[in-house]
Amino acid sequence: MSYVCLTWVLLVLFTGPTVSELVVIGEVGQDITVPCHYSVRDRSGITSMCWGRDRCPNSKCSRPIIWTDGWRVTEQHSSRYQLKGDLQSGDVSLTIVSAREADAGIYCCRVELPGWFNDQLSNHKVVITKARISTASPHTYTSEQTSAPGSTSEPSFTVTRTWPPVPASEAPQTASAPCSGPSDCLDVTANLQNSSVALPSQQHPEHGLYIGIGSCAALLLILILALFLT
Repeated sequence: MSYVCLTWVLLVLFTGPTVSELVVIGEVGQDITVPCHYSVRDRSGITSMCWGRDRCPNSKCSRPIIWTDGWRVTEQHSSRYQLKGDLQSGDVSLTIVSAREADAGIYCCRVELPGWFNDQLSNHKVVITKARISTASPHTYTSEQTSAPGSTSEPSFTVTRTWPPVPASEAPQTASAPCSGPSDCLDVTANLQNSSVALPSQQHPEHGLYIGIGSCAALLLILILALFLT
């Protein structure tokens, strides 16, 4: 009987209690919650616990980062490690605020239950990934011109006017070389003036027709009056 008891004690010591494992994945810059709960039936079931940065040892926590007495946090390695759950109901989940790549690794949640080798142990592997880069196409912004307060602005329009083509023979000529004498400069100036005067008449030929008809009518009226007077 003593041999059986000794074997059982050695088996427990070397194998240790059963430890559950869970993988938690998060991104850099986000808050990551590592879950851990234990059952609380009444106020007497509230107990102490700890979180550590390594696998759960046979007792306590390796590299502890936070401790509670079951009612409140008693030790805290950094303000980035928080217990935001209801401790008195058994929610002792660890929240890592603004996760960093250095936060990746194994975390141990150890709930200290009364009795030998009764502690509830759970190891969690935390994986931190880099933030995803957005691949959305760049936006195009159109800026609008605004006027100062109190001033009025009119919308501007662009009007394109197309003139009828002018034959090369009727187009105004420009002197490609300096005038050799006063007579040459006068001839060039006269040509330019004639061309500039001739263009409007060609663009509106109906005006000349009206003037000719009016002149003929006036001459005819004068001729009739002269015959009548004679």
